Amino acid sequence: MSERFIRQLEELHVELITLGSLCEKAISLSAKAIQGEGGKTLIAKIFDTEKEIDAQEREVENLCMSLLLHQHPVAGDLRSISAALKMISDMERIGDQAADIADLSRHLDPKSFPQDSIDIRTMAEDTVRMVTESIDAFVKGDLKLCRQVIEDDDKVDDAFNEIKEKLAEYINDGKPDAGSGLDLLMAAKYFERIGDHAVNIAEWVEYSITGEHRNSGNTQK
Repeated sequence: MSERFIRQLEELHVELITLGSLCEKAISLSAKAIQGEGGKTLIAKIFDTEKEIDAQEREVENLCMSLLLHQHPVAGDLRSISAALKMISDMERIGDQAADIADLSRHLDPKSFPQDSIDIRTMAEDTVRMVTESIDAFVKGDLKLCRQVIEDDDKVDDAFNEIKEKLAEYINDGKPDAGSGLDLLMAAKYFERIGDHAVNIAEWVEYSITGEHRNSGNTQK
């Protein structure tokens, strides 16, 4: 393996970490926005971060294509680069969904629902951790960690179901109003989808290590 190839693989890891950090930032800011923090300034930051994610995705994609076209990787290295291309697609979608949450926050009055029982923030923190750990697993080649991310998706799903049930109770009692309740439910659904994207990333990490993707049954040695 040439020194140039090794340097480019290391650069790929750095670029993915940067992209992951931007996703974490977007998720965290969107959680604050949906709870009424920061106002228009915070919402603008989320949309700016989404644009940074899109730009960083293109940087990583270009690097991956350069590695594939000029270095002709084989076996494990080929799987890693192929997995990275799949991963960045999910990371770009995370940025989109954080922006969707920010857009919902423009129309939602946080005082219209009891924030102590509708725990969006914890749900967001769980998805941030899942994204962080999935990228760490890729960089470190840590199979145990990526499988932990996959298992942790149950926590996010449970949190979404709990929020959904509580919102149904509050709407039946007349507060919040149905429109605000549905907006908040949609925000929770976006966080749940972000968790799904983190799982997708972790599954591609697993593939890069083992040569097997659990949803395809296909193997590559």
